[in-house]
Amino acid sequence: MPLPREPVRRHDRRGPGRPSGGPRRDVRGPRGGRRAAGGGLAAGAPTVPTFLIVGASLAGASAAAALRGGGFDGRLVMVGEEPLPPYERPPLSKEYLRGEQPLEEGFVRPPEWYAEQGIEARFGTRVERVDVAASEVVLAGGERIAYDRVLVATGSRNRRLGVPGADLPGVFDLRTVADCDRIREAASRSSRAVLVGMGFIGAELAASFRQLGLEVVAVEFFGTVLERVLGPQLGRVLEAIHRDHGVGMVFGDAAERFEGDGRFEAVVTRAGRRLEGDLCVVGVGTVPATEVLEGTGVPIDGGIHLDARLRSPVPDLFAAGDVVLHDHPVFGKVRVEHFDNAIKMGEAAARAMLGADEVFDDPHWFWSDQYDVNIQVAGIAASWDRMVVRGSLEARSFAAFLLQDGVLRSTVTVAWPRDARRSLPLIRAQARPDPAALADPEVDLRTLLPKEDG
Repeated sequence: MPLPREPVRRHDRRGPGRPSGGPRRDVRGPRGGRRAAGGGLAAGAPTVPTFLIVGASLAGASAAAALRGGGFDGRLVMVGEEPLPPYERPPLSKEYLRGEQPLEEGFVRPPEWYAEQGIEARFGTRVERVDVAASEVVLAGGERIAYDRVLVATGSRNRRLGVPGADLPGVFDLRTVADCDRIREAASRSSRAVLVGMGFIGAELAASFRQLGLEVVAVEFFGTVLERVLGPQLGRVLEAIHRDHGVGMVFGDAAERFEGDGRFEAVVTRAGRRLEGDLCVVGVGTVPATEVLEGTGVPIDGGIHLDARLRSPVPDLFAAGDVVLHDHPVFGKVRVEHFDNAIKMGEAAARAMLGADEVFDDPHWFWSDQYDVNIQVAGIAASWDRMVVRGSLEARSFAAFLLQDGVLRSTVTVAWPRDARRSLPLIRAQARPDPAALADPEVDLRTLLPKEDG
């Protein structure tokens, strides 16, 4: 079913009619000026400030649009390693992989939009490092670009398995359009796929491969589908859906090695199982792509550390998206890898670059489509001591509310989309709703939000 999304394809144009977008600092100056060495402004010299975005990602593109929409008329540079303009990644495991959506439909903005907005787009260019002492970005080949403020939106990279045979042809992982094109080509001449991992990527790939007519078998370290996110009880609901569609699954096991005579033929597990196939896709999580800040003194363990207002310990250094470990006022330190967060954090980081002083307290929301089933998750629950169900787990149509000490932390919906988004204000407010009201489908969640004093 179609889901509401943030309007990321607003084709706004520069000029007097552009919306002002909120608070900003005096970041504009007469064009044609010079910067002093080290990133400062040359005394008495007119200057045009330079904002630089490292990462041509959804978060980076969202930030660029928010900067122009917020009144920044200075030099704006975006550098990205992939040759394509920023694109949406969710279709790579679904519609684009299955050939149902053209590549261009997934672009965050039309390719010509960047030039129209006066953005220097350096696609297909790798950033080696951010030199925070000199306020410069160093590109592959040694070119340096000076900046006044920099946003790192480099996202994440796939975790790789360090086991024998992982580099065999026919063993893939999925992150980019190029990865997807290789998988799609291999799938077109295959009859059986093996998946290592049944998190969101693995589960979506399983559904897509079955829809393409391939046999699918998967091995997963945990006890069921998406157990780390949903817990065992909800995970088993999705497991049953996949089994109904013919997916073979092995749980509590892991890949020990990949075998094949010049090309992938089988996964051998730690328990000694041999899972044969024509191709294999590994999806065992990601790590934040923080390499550009190594050696700078910026805290990057587990992601780039930002406070609740998206500020880093280094002046004029900002970050957004999957790469960020954010001090969230509701959830504590979290790194969120979802589409909706990339948009909202990119826009919030842009406002911070323009001088805003706002707490970023978005309660987070994401979705997954598997076969004809829509799954949504609102909030983040690292743990919970009570689950209240509205609807029916057996009928696979429900909203499950996850509470810790009476506080609503997360809502998981399967084929019950309305209540995921409606629960977001309750999660943000750390509300303690009546469990009986949560269980009653006739109760509008919006009526359960605590009344403000006064």
